[in-house]
Amino acid sequence: MVVIGGIIGVGIFNNPSIVAGRLDTPGLVLAAWAVGGAVALAGAFAYAELGNLMPRVGGQYAYLGAAWHPVVGFLYGWALLFMIETGAMAAVAIIFAQYALRLAGTPDASPQWLAVSAIAVLSVINYFGVKPGSRVLNVFVVLKIAALGTLILFAWFQPSMPGWLSAARIDDTPSTALSFGAALIPILFSYGGWQVANYVAEEMRNPERHLPRSLIIGTIAVVVIYLLINVSYLRTFGLIGLASTETPAADAASRWFGAGGERFVAAAIATSAFGFLNLAVLAPTRVYYAMAADGAFFSSLSRLHPRYGTPSAAIVLQSGWAILLTLTGKYDQLLNTVVFADWIFFGLTVGGLFVLRRRLGRPGGFRTPWYPALPAAFVLVAAAVVCSTIAVAPVRSAIGAGLLLLGIPVFFVFKWMNRSRAPEKPGA
Repeated sequence: MVVIGGIIGVGIFNNPSIVAGRLDTPGLVLAAWAVGGAVALAGAFAYAELGNLMPRVGGQYAYLGAAWHPVVGFLYGWALLFMIETGAMAAVAIIFAQYALRLAGTPDASPQWLAVSAIAVLSVINYFGVKPGSRVLNVFVVLKIAALGTLILFAWFQPSMPGWLSAARIDDTPSTALSFGAALIPILFSYGGWQVANYVAEEMRNPERHLPRSLIIGTIAVVVIYLLINVSYLRTFGLIGLASTETPAADAASRWFGAGGERFVAAAIATSAFGFLNLAVLAPTRVYYAMAADGAFFSSLSRLHPRYGTPSAAIVLQSGWAILLTLTGKYDQLLNTVVFADWIFFGLTVGGLFVLRRRLGRPGGFRTPWYPALPAAFVLVAAAVVCSTIAVAPVRSAIGAGLLLLGIPVFFVFKWMNRSRAPEKPGA
C-alpha cells in the first residue's frame, strides 16, 4: 500500500495528454509509458537491494551518506524538505483542492485555503500515531485503484476510436530521441514514489524480506495499471484527441456517463491526491528524524513524541513549509523543481549501490537482477532526466541548484554545533 500509494498521485489523470502531445504515434506513447515503467522497476530493484543491505530509518538518506559522504545524504534530506517532498505536497494539495471544489459545485473559488486545510488535517492525524495514518493510507489507496479500474473497465465496453492504435499525427515535427526524452519527464514524475517504503524500513517487522517484496510487487502493479489506463485513453480519444485535452480522465468519464462521469472523476482525483498527501506526511519525516539523530539537523527532530511515538516535530516542520509553498507556488513551477532535485538523488542513490557492494559485499538476501547493467542504465536515465529538466525549465533548475548548494554550509554548521552531542539511535 505504501509503494502503490507513493507512486499513484494525480499525474496519471492528466499527464497522458502531455505525453500524447510530444509523440506522433500511439505506439510511441505506449512505448514511452512502458520505458518509464521499466525505469521505475529498475529503481525499485536497486532500492530493494539497498534496503536489504541497510534496513535503516531514513532509507535514501542513509544509503547516500554511507556510499558517498554524510554531506550527500544531508543534501538529500535538505532537498526533500525544501523542494522535493514539500513541493510535491504543495502541488498535489492544490490539485486536490481544485477538484474538491469542482465536486462541490464551486470551481471558481480559490483552492489555496482548502489545500492548506488538507495538509493540516493529515498532519494532525499522523501526529497522533502511525496506525491512524496507515489506516487512512490503506483506504485511499484502495479507492484510487478502484477509480482507475473503473475507467479501464468501461473503456473496453465502449466503441473504440477508429485506428486508435495505428493512426499517427502527421506534421512537420516527427518524434525524435529528444522528444521521446521530453515525453519521459511527466511519465517519470508519474512513476516516482517507489522509494517511500525505504523511509520506514526500520519500522517493518522483517524488512529484509518484506521491503524487496513490497517494492517489486507494488511497482509492477502500478506499471500494469498505467499501461492499461493509457490504452483506455487512446481507445476513447485516439492520439490527436488525447493530445488536445488537458483532462483526459474527466473527459472520458463525461463521454461515457455524462455529468455524473465528470463528478466521478473529480471525486477520484481528489481521493487520489488526498491519499498521496497522507503518505507524504507519514513517511518522509523519518528522513529528518534520521538527520537529526546523526547530529546534522535540529536536535528536536530526533525525539519521538513521548506518548504517540511519532516524529512529531518533523511532521510540524515539513507540513509548515509545504503550507507556505502551497500559498506561494503554482503546480507547473513546483513540478519542474521537484523533478530536477528528485532525479539527481535517484541517480546518486542507485550509483551508490556499486560503492556499497564493494564495501559490504554481495547481500545474502535480495540482489538486483542483471547487475551491473540494469543499475548503470538507470543512472544514465536519471542523468538524462536532469539534463532534460534543465533544458525545459532553466530558471527553476537554477533556483533549485542554488538552494541545494546552500545546504552544504548548513550541514557543516549543524555538525559543528552538535559536535559534543552523541547522536540518538532511531527508536530511542
